[in-house]
Amino acid sequence: MFTFEKTEIEGVIVVTPHMFGDERGLLKKTYEKNIFAENGIVFTAIEELETTSKKGVLRGIHMQTKHSQGKLMRVVRGAIYDVAVDMRPGSATFGSWFGITLSEENKKMVYIPEGFAHGCLALEEDTTFYYLCSQDYQPGFDTGIRWDDETLHISWPLDKIEKVIVSEKDGNLGSFLELKKKLEGMGKNV
Repeated sequence: MFTFEKTEIEGVIVVTPHMFGDERGLLKKTYEKNIFAENGIVFTAIEELETTSKKGVLRGIHMQTKHSQGKLMRVVRGAIYDVAVDMRPGSATFGSWFGITLSEENKKMVYIPEGFAHGCLALEEDTTFYYLCSQDYQPGFDTGIRWDDETLHISWPLDKIEKVIVSEKDGNLGSFLELKKKLEGMGKNV
């Protein structure tokens, strides 16, 4: 049976997949549309991505200003610290973040609804994770927040890595306050 755990941020849900193991190995069901909908996750996958990262690689914190992507994240090898930042206009938790370790060992997944910025930090070498997205990638609407933003104060588990590795693009992302102002300028009432 799947288990669904609500978090302090409405819509962000930690999911433990349905698993069956015996002497042959493990069967794991990671998604079933109707069961997810019954538990508050109305989600249709449009694309799936696979990413493998070296230990210390930090991806994000990304979002799309239009065609926002809901995501279902899971790790198949290694571990990541996964972060969702609420950027939904009018949300009671706007600007709040949620973080969780997803790993090959704990087999947990996290559902992040549309309207969130998302980032993750690889905690082990050659970490491989998958994410289903509710919209396809739209580079013209891609934006984000610096991972070390001073307003958000995200508690990344930096004690578990030697060095943070960030792409040039992600290193040039703006602050939370800059993104908030940009969204307000687009008519998104935040």
